Amino acid sequence: MPDPSPNAELLRSLGRLVRGLSALFWGLPIALIVCVWTANPQWLKSFGVVPPLVSTGWLVYGLWQLREFQKQERVWHRVLDRTFILSIINFGLSPFLYWWSRIPSNDFFIVMLALLALCSLMFLGCLNLVLQRLGAMLPDEALRMEIKQFTALNLNLLAATFAFGALYFGLMFIPNLPGWIVEISKALERAGFWPLLLLILLPLAMTMALLWKTKEVILDSVFGTPA
Repeated sequence: MPDPSPNAELLRSLGRLVRGLSALFWGLPIALIVCVWTANPQWLKSFGVVPPLVSTGWLVYGLWQLREFQKQERVWHRVLDRTFILSIINFGLSPFLYWWSRIPSNDFFIVMLALLALCSLMFLGCLNLVLQRLGAMLPDEALRMEIKQFTALNLNLLAATFAFGALYFGLMFIPNLPGWIVEISKALERAGFWPLLLLILLPLAMTMALLWKTKEVILDSVFGTPA
């Protein structure tokens, strides 16, 4: 009789892949909401640093599940490892949201928050690259093309968000600017981080849609059950 262990190992890795994609799908919006609420005067402050740690840790768990899939594919694991490292960095920086909300004038906390924002953008960009590599390994051509198109759009939107964020923070520290640029800087300062948050929502939503679609295709084509 043929050895069934390779098929059993493949099914286990696919099961962990599906769990990881589900964890990332739910973890992305939860992490965003929890982190925003922790940084603002909301009821989550009573829980201290626990909510941001749990929500970002959820993303670490999701990526950890993905690491069991196709261990022999070096390109896939190279991209996945970069994303995993960024998720751990975000996990370590997330308590600064709570500490900054308690002492907003602390320069060190502000720098850590800026670093967290930068790493979060990089994390979302790398997650799209993970989806690209995953789509290339799956047999569904329609899914592969959809992932390729939307991840390219997401990466461009994230690059625009990064440029806007650099402009947002750069204008605050450059002296002797023309009057109209000073007015723009003041308007951006009054708006706070909400424009950046709105810019990130579209690539976040499209990334979630790709995660769900990929999970659905795996469940439907490999396990033969609908998502």
